[in-house]
Amino acid sequence: MALSFRDATRADVAGIVAMLADDALGKAREGADLAPYLAAFDAIAANPAHQLIVAERDGALVASCQITILAGLSRQGARRALVEAVRVRGDLRGQRIGEALMAEAESRARAAGASVIQLTTDKSRQRAHAFYDRLGYSPSHLGYKKPL
Repeated sequence: MALSFRDATRADVAGIVAMLADDALGKAREGADLAPYLAAFDAIAANPAHQLIVAERDGALVASCQITILAGLSRQGARRALVEAVRVRGDLRGQRIGEALMAEAESRARAAGASVIQLTTDKSRQRAHAFYDRLGYSPSHLGYKKPL
């Protein structure tokens, strides 16, 4: 069954949030109230540096990710693409949907002029690490976060 990719709409937000909450980490940090997610969607949609991508198969939402194009001075003023919140519906993992989603993200990043694509993934997500390794991503940096 073929996948199709498109920009997410407000109508997709509930489905995306369900995918974000569909694992142990997500269950602990995602909520049931859609209001903050809809406000975030509106901010994403209003900023041309952001792309919220969804994948559909047979009309059903099956995957999602966000790309943000960042301008920077390093690497001779290179643009970089930051990929966040990569999710494939839990019952469909292992079917190469994530691979196709990341290929779409890379294609969009190239089209936006990015010369490097980067992401972070939680240290506990061993399967995700193997997935990104298989796609040619390198764990070249150590990431830090601090709640504000």
